[in-house]
Amino acid sequence: MFNKIVAIFAGWALRFFISSNEPAAQNKAEGTSASPDGSAAFTHGYFFEAGQPFAQCHASTILYLQNGMYMAAWFGGTKEGRDDVGIWLTKGRPGNWSKPVEIAKIRNDAHWNPVLFQSPEGRIFLFFKVGKKIPFWETWVKTSEDNGQTWSEAKELVPGDKGGRGPVRNKPVMLSNGAWIAGASNENGDWNAFADISKDGGKTWKASDYIKLDRLKLKGRGVIQPTLWESAPGKVHMLLRSTDGAIYRADSEDYGETWSDGYKTNLLNPNSGIDLTKLPDGTLVLAYNPDTANSHPRTPLSLAISFDNGKTWPKILDIDSGNNKEEFSYPGIISHGDTIAVSYTWKRQKIAYWTGTKEELIKAAKNR
Repeated sequence: MFNKIVAIFAGWALRFFISSNEPAAQNKAEGTSASPDGSAAFTHGYFFEAGQPFAQCHASTILYLQNGMYMAAWFGGTKEGRDDVGIWLTKGRPGNWSKPVEIAKIRNDAHWNPVLFQSPEGRIFLFFKVGKKIPFWETWVKTSEDNGQTWSEAKELVPGDKGGRGPVRNKPVMLSNGAWIAGASNENGDWNAFADISKDGGKTWKASDYIKLDRLKLKGRGVIQPTLWESAPGKVHMLLRSTDGAIYRADSEDYGETWSDGYKTNLLNPNSGIDLTKLPDGTLVLAYNPDTANSHPRTPLSLAISFDNGKTWPKILDIDSGNNKEEFSYPGIISHGDTIAVSYTWKRQKIAYWTGTKEELIKAAKNR
């Protein structure tokens, strides 16, 4: 009898462990499919089914966990900027995602722009903004020691700061000297971008000066939301969203402490979010909307590829597109090995994902 009771308990415990750690599969319509470009080499799907507690969603971030699963987060609520907007999170693998949960809602103000990052020790950081108005929002952070099973209480990243510190939208990068560097920006009046650096594992942050711009030539308010990479020890680069119809760039020779003036590239940008990942061999893959119209349309969503540290971008692949009233935007892009994963806003109704390998991406990409 005792052995039977032990066996029953062991079976129950195993089922509990599996159900607690493995996400329930979504239905087939919301799961993995061929990419919108028709290629079976890539996977494409959505992180959740229709009928979620939020009417709109936007500004996703994606992370490849050390346990081989993905985690994604976004903000969701009635509409961007409304007081009911919070930060939502899921984890799993393509076609098999956990039910989204609201992971951060610290007060009755809009929440914005979550950013996920995992330290070498395995701690997961969730950065996000809180505030009714973007120019005066605050950066908050939560952490998890167990791959997102439990989370710390939220705290301000830089107590008392208004306007944004740490990662404003895109993931931080760990530099060769061990420092973390995040692309940051401020939208109070003119738009200005800078780098925020932590040399103590995210405990404290020091901001660089704003990136200098020739505002007599630059159209609109400026640049925001840098995406960063390091090409060689100390040599750090950023691409920036702009109001000038093109992506801007700046470069650093001293681990991001000081920066060149910002300069215009030949990459188009309709004042929409961008993100970049660097593969192990140095190949860069940029996710963006290749259009010049300010703010709209945000279609198609494309991946551009560079083999020379961003000097040229000879290959491009559209991974989602629609008519000029539809939006496929605000990508988060990461890589692990030669696999690339993208999350992005799908018509403000869903958060979509796309995955593929470097080899298949280059094979499918078109010459510019």
